[in-house]
Amino acid sequence: MSTVKSPGLSSLLAGRPLRLFAAAALLINGVFPALWILFTSLKNEAELTAKPITWLPHAPTLANYMQAFSDQPLHIFLFNSFMVALLSTCLTLFISVLAAYALARLNLRYRGLILSAIIAVSTFPLVTLLVPLFEIMRTLNLLNTWIALVLPYTVLSLPVCTLMLVSFFEGIPRDLENAAMIDGCTRMGALFKIVVPLCAPGVFTAGILAFVNAWDEFLLALSFNSNPSLRTLPVGIQLYQGEFAFPWPVISAALVVGIVPVAILIVIFQERVVSGLTAGGIKG
Repeated sequence: MSTVKSPGLSSLLAGRPLRLFAAAALLINGVFPALWILFTSLKNEAELTAKPITWLPHAPTLANYMQAFSDQPLHIFLFNSFMVALLSTCLTLFISVLAAYALARLNLRYRGLILSAIIAVSTFPLVTLLVPLFEIMRTLNLLNTWIALVLPYTVLSLPVCTLMLVSFFEGIPRDLENAAMIDGCTRMGALFKIVVPLCAPGVFTAGILAFVNAWDEFLLALSFNSNPSLRTLPVGIQLYQGEFAFPWPVISAALVVGIVPVAILIVIFQERVVSGLTAGGIKG
């Protein structure tokens, strides 16, 4: 009769260095830069350049935050970024839900080829798409408008969101949709009344990814919008630096202001995002 041996102390200790290394990498790469930006935003210029380096601000001040709003129209940058990210996220979710449902439910002849094409498109470097996208927007007379950013951001986020939602839709039993359609629902009605609510964690996760991608994007926002009143936050932050001066405390304050909305969004939907990522990883 064979017995199953429980993992001993040596096997548990063998994985401990790897876990410690992963935790240290996460701390150095993620937490430390954010804390350093926060501490820098609370220092004055003299303390920032003092030697030896002071990690914590000795006399925390909020003057950098007030200067960030007075030196540049930071509130306009925030509003533009929020509207562009919100519009592109809504459009991305609508299109990706339809595309993912078609790939998950319809008997498409070239389904594998379509999925491969989606994966291939998502690997294109953004810089290679800059000139073609600029020419398209110029031809359509959309430069210096929100639409010039909303449409490309939607296209860039679609592959990841579609692939994520496909795995969720495939996990929903078809009988639920069939029962809804027997009761009088159309296929589109069954999609938005039955399937989408059941896949809420995946939809929220895809939405957060699309929103963050649009919120952080810099290259297209710099190239497609030269109107000062339409600048987004990443482009606006670079305006704080002068020709010979880099006011790092003020720049750090602007960065913290830009991080806060995304942090609040993630905290509010934290449970749905975590469950969405976990379920997507299990189903995938």
